[in-house]
Amino acid sequence: MFAALTLAAALAAADQAAPDVRPEAPPPREIASGVTLIPGGFLPGRGPDGNTVIFDAPDGLVVVDTGRHAWHSDAILALARQRGRPIAAILNTHWHLDHASGNGRLKTAFPNAPLYATNAVDRVLAPGGFLIRNLDGANAALSDPHAQIGLLQREEMQIFIDTMAESSALRPDIVIDRSQRLRIAGRRLDLRVTDAAVTEADLWLYDRRTRIAVLGDLVTLPAPFFETACPDHWRAALDEVWSTDFRIAIPGHGEPMTRAQFNTWRTAYAAFIACVASDAEPSACASAWSAGIAEFTAADPRAQRMAPQMAEYYVGFLRQNGGRSPDCAR
Repeated sequence: MFAALTLAAALAAADQAAPDVRPEAPPPREIASGVTLIPGGFLPGRGPDGNTVIFDAPDGLVVVDTGRHAWHSDAILALARQRGRPIAAILNTHWHLDHASGNGRLKTAFPNAPLYATNAVDRVLAPGGFLIRNLDGANAALSDPHAQIGLLQREEMQIFIDTMAESSALRPDIVIDRSQRLRIAGRRLDLRVTDAAVTEADLWLYDRRTRIAVLGDLVTLPAPFFETACPDHWRAALDEVWSTDFRIAIPGHGEPMTRAQFNTWRTAYAAFIACVASDAEPSACASAWSAGIAEFTAADPRAQRMAPQMAEYYVGFLRQNGGRSPDCAR
C-alpha cells in the first residue's frame, strides 16, 4: 500500500541505493509436509512484500497472498512450474497491495484459479476510498516536475499505479463473508474472518492437518502496520487466534513463530496499544515495543533500527486520530 511504502522509504533513506541487479525473492522453504513458505522481503528504499504460503492440494496449489513485486510473483510461478502443478486457487488475507499485487500475474498464468477474499476491498476502491486517494496522490507526485522523488521510490509508485490499473484482480471471485470450514482445491481449510482489525475484514486460515495458522498482517515485524487499522478489534482478533490449537503461526511479515513466540508478540502488541492510549512519551512507547519484540530482531540490525522508528511514528499517527486509523470502519 502506498502509505506504508512511503513510510518504509523514509525510514530506509539512509541506506537505500539503486540495485545493480534485479532483486530475487528468498528461496522457498518447506514449513511442514505440503506447506511451503516463500518469504517476503523489505529491501532498502522499497515497499515490502508479504509472506506467501502455498498448500499442496489434490487439485493443485493453493496460494495464500501474492506479494507486491514481480520477482516475488515470479518465485510463486517458478515453484508451480518446478512441481508441475497448476495454481488451483488464490487467497488474499487482506487487500494491502504488498499481499495482493501479484494476483493479476498469477491469474494470467492460471486463469481458472479463483480468488478467495473478503469484500473489504470494495470500500477502498470506491470513490474517496483509501486506495483511490493514494492513487490520486501518486499520480500527482509523479506528474509534478518539482517533486523530489528518488529512482526507487518512483519505481515503487509506478508498481502501485500499474496494479491499480488492473484493480479487478484485487476483487474476489469467491467472497468469504463469514468464518467457515471450506474445501479449496480439494483441501479442507478453516477460514476465519475478522471484524475490523488490520482492515475492515481480514482473512486468516488454520490448517488442521499441520496445525499451521496463516495470519496475514495480524502479525508483522518489525512493527504492526496501522494505516487502515482498528487497534482494539485487532487485539480481539489476536485473542481469537490464541484460542486456536495451532503449533506454528506464519505472520504477514517475518519468520514463522511458535505458540510461545506468537504470545510474546501478542503481549507486546497489547502493551503498545495501552501505551498509545496513555500520556507516555512516544519514544517511551517505541522503546517498550522494541524491547518486547527483541527476540525477533536480535539477528537483524536493520530491523532493530526500524522497529522503534516505525513504532514512534505510529504512536503519533494513532493519537492524532483518536487511537485508530481514520480509515477504521468501526
